[in-house]
Amino acid sequence: MSPQNYAVRPALVKDAAGIHDLLTKYSDQELLLPRTINEILPQIPQFLVIEDQNKIIACVSLEIFSVELGEVRSLAVDPDYTKQQFGAKLLHAVESYARALGVSKMMALTYVEDFFHKYGYETVEMTSLPEKVWRVCVKCPRFHHCDEIPVLKILQEPVGFSCFE
Repeated sequence: MSPQNYAVRPALVKDAAGIHDLLTKYSDQELLLPRTINEILPQIPQFLVIEDQNKIIACVSLEIFSVELGEVRSLAVDPDYTKQQFGAKLLHAVESYARALGVSKMMALTYVEDFFHKYGYETVEMTSLPEKVWRVCVKCPRFHHCDEIPVLKILQEPVGFSCFE
């Protein structure tokens, strides 16, 4: 099925287990940092999801660091649904959501920088993201040997808005 047949929606508390299961598939491969359900639950309002037959098949979250800077976090698509543009659909939705909140820059830490480059992100130095480094990264067990690639995008002003298109 085409991603157009699937709606992006805000996550609900009942989705926490499905989000956890999806993120665990990637954290087990060390492609995402592990997150417990107890870490996910208070962040449910930050998540957007796509589901298929009551199963969470894709998710993303938005973390706000400053008046200007937001982060694309936990962008994951179930392996059975990859190569179908669900990641792009969620990236566009989270960017629209961020714009609506007044965020002007979005960053991500990634192992797949080419994906983000396709959507206007540029690779930057980690030192250009002090909000992220000193609020989150410094607490990470990989802090001194981080191999994720930081990317950044300047968001355009919104022209009309619906983050769930």
